[in-house]
Order: sequence, then structure tokens, then C-alpha cells
Amino acid sequence: MTIRINIKWGKERFDNIEVDMKQSPTVFKCQLFSLSGVQPERQRIMLKGKTLKDDSWDAFKLTEGCTVLMMGSSDPLPEQPVARAKFIEDMTESQLTSELDLPVGITNLGNTCYMNATLQCLRSVPELREALSDGMSNRSLQDCLREHRIDESVAIGIRDLFKEIERSGEGVTPLVLLQLLHQAIPQFSERDDQGRLQQQDANECWVQIVRILEQYVNVTANQKEGETIGAANQGQDVAMGTSNEG
Repeated sequence: MTIRINIKWGKERFDNIEVDMKQSPTVFKCQLFSLSGVQPERQRIMLKGKTLKDDSWDAFKLTEGCTVLMMGSSDPLPEQPVARAKFIEDMTESQLTSELDLPVGITNLGNTCYMNATLQCLRSVPELREALSDGMSNRSLQDCLREHRIDESVAIGIRDLFKEIERSGEGVTPLVLLQLLHQAIPQFSERDDQGRLQQQDANECWVQIVRILEQYVNVTANQKEGETIGAANQGQDVAMGTSNEG
């Protein structure tokens, strides 16, 4: 049986459309696709609160001259993303550090958080990182140890640790620097009755390390030593919440 109906689609209207009721509703939807550009799977055909199914005209009673409502967009479907979405819970520590721009952590070697906090604070000063990298580029740790220059070896150990942090996307272990610090400042090597390293004062660690850096940080022609160390001290104030500015 063939009847003629009207189709209302948004502001558009198609009148006197022939529908062959002997064909499946899918054929009818393909007919509407040729008129509107709406893909059959995106079409929703409605009449008196009923929705047309793909495989049956049951409960969808078309009559001659009736008006059917069609819903659906002819806009192109969204393209599949080129890059696969990344979820935080699926990321490795290295990927999290890179994507979220997080600072790389320093492993606690047993009550060494005072040293780790001091190093992270120092590393937050770009002028100091640059001075360590450029000004001490010709010195090696092996040279300092061979010449028994323990304080200078601490400065170089800090330089090398900062470089390792830059290269690594995961936490770094400051084992070599800790041993150098124990040699230069014996009080930081004190242990309790059970042989564990004792907790130390972070501010005292800061003072001792800055004292060493003041001796060995190379000062460029455009930068005064006081500015570099002063920036480091300002970084300590901000990190520890003791800045006098405000």
C-alpha cells in the first residue's frame, strides 16, 4: 500500500512524500536521507507520541495526508581524535610529571627530608641553576675528591643532582650528595641508638649549603654574586612562608 504524507523537519517541510508501506521502515528512512541529508541512524521519526522502529510499522499508523515529525541533524559526525585520550589514573609517574608540569621528587633516604626540602628550594631559583651549570661546567666530582676539596664537591654534587632532575621524569635518589654532605658537615651524619640517621634542621642545612655555594658559584659579568644568593634566600623565604614582602 502506498500513501502520501508530509514530513516536518525543524523549519523544513516536505509535502506529498510517497511511502510504500510494504517496504521496511529502513527504506523510508533512506528516502528521507535523500531529501534531508540526515543519516538514517540519526533520524527519529515520530507520530502522535510514537517513534518509528527500523524493522516494523507496528504501532506507527500512517494515514493519507498526515504530518510526521522528523528529528535529527545533518551536520557531519565528529571526527575521531587523532591522539588517544590519556587518563590520569593510567599514567606513569614520569607521564604525570610531564603532563602536569610537576616538580620531580627526591627520594627520602631516612630522615633526609630536611636536605630534600632545601635542595628543592634551591632548585626553584633559575639564576642559581644557571650559575651552577655554566660556572662549574669544567669541574668534575672526581677531580674534587682527588684533590680533597670536600666543600666544592658538595657544590658539584648539587649541580649534578639538578641536571639529573632535569633529565629524569621520575624521582631521583641523592645518595652521592648525601655522602658528600656528611663529609663536609659531619653533624648531618649523626645516628641514633638504632643506627638510623637523625632528623636535622632544614634551616641549618640551608645555611651550610648556601655558605658552600657562596664560595664556588661562578659569577658572570652580568650577574653579581649577591643577586644569585639573594635570589636563593628569597626562594627560601617564599617556600617556608617567611617572606617579609606583602
